[in-house]
Amino acid sequence: METILDRIIFEKHKEIKNLREVVRHSTDHETDFSLMNHLKDANTLSVIAEFKRASPSKGIINRNLDPAEQAKKYEQFGAAAISVLTDTTFFKGSFSDLKIVRDTVDLPLLCKDFMIDKVQIDIAKEHGANIILLIAAALSLPKLRELYHYAREQNLEVLVEVHDEEDLEKALKTGTKLFGINNRNLKTFEVDLDVTERLSPLIQSSGGYIISESGIFSREDANRVSKAGVNGILVGEALMKSQDLSVNLRELLIPLIKKVKK
Repeated sequence: METILDRIIFEKHKEIKNLREVVRHSTDHETDFSLMNHLKDANTLSVIAEFKRASPSKGIINRNLDPAEQAKKYEQFGAAAISVLTDTTFFKGSFSDLKIVRDTVDLPLLCKDFMIDKVQIDIAKEHGANIILLIAAALSLPKLRELYHYAREQNLEVLVEVHDEEDLEKALKTGTKLFGINNRNLKTFEVDLDVTERLSPLIQSSGGYIISESGIFSREDANRVSKAGVNGILVGEALMKSQDLSVNLRELLIPLIKKVKK
C-alpha cells in the first residue's frame, strides 16, 4: 500500500528534473555557523526552531507569518539553530524562505526537505544552509552514504534522521555524529515520544549527538526527551502557532540532564 512518504518521494523525483534544468547563479552565502559546535558546549537543551507553513498531517499551520520576522524572534528568544521547510508541494515552503532567513539571522540554518539528489544539496548551500537533512527511511544505504559524503565535502553538516532500529543501522554506517530521531512515522504520520526513549540509548553508545524531532509542544515534552539523553529538540508547529514566543520558546530551554560522552 502506498504511504505518505511514498507520495512525497514520487513528487520529489519530478521536482529534481525541473531543478536540474534551472539555470542557477552562485550566491555569497558561505558561512561557518556550526550546530555541532553549539551542541558540544551547550548547558541547556538546544532548540532548533522551525519555519513551517503546513504539513501533510496538519494541513495549513500558519500561512501568514513572515519568515524574516519569525526568524528574528527565534534568534532573539534563544534558538540554537533554525530549520526551514523548503518543500513546496506538501509543506508550502521554498528555497526563497531559506534565503530570507539566511539574510536575517546569524545562526546555523537547516534546510529541511526530502533530499534524494545532489542538486538539492547544491541549491540548499547556495541559499545559505549550514546543515541538510537526510532521511534514512527515504534512501537506500548506498544513496544515503553518497549524499552524506557529498554534503560533507561541501562543508555542510548533516542531520541523519531515523525512526526505528533499521533506520539507525543505516545511519550508523554513514559515520555521522549528528542524529535526528523523528517521533513521527513518515509512513503513517503517527507521533510517539517513545521512539526517542527507545532509540536514544543506542545512539549515545555510539558517541553521537541527538536531536528529538516532532511531537514536542511543552516543557513537559522537552523534559521527557531530555531525560532520554538528547542534546536538542526540533520544534515547528508549537512555535509557528505560538502567541508569545518569548514564553513558549524559552520554556523549552531546560538544563541538560545528561550529555553524550565525547
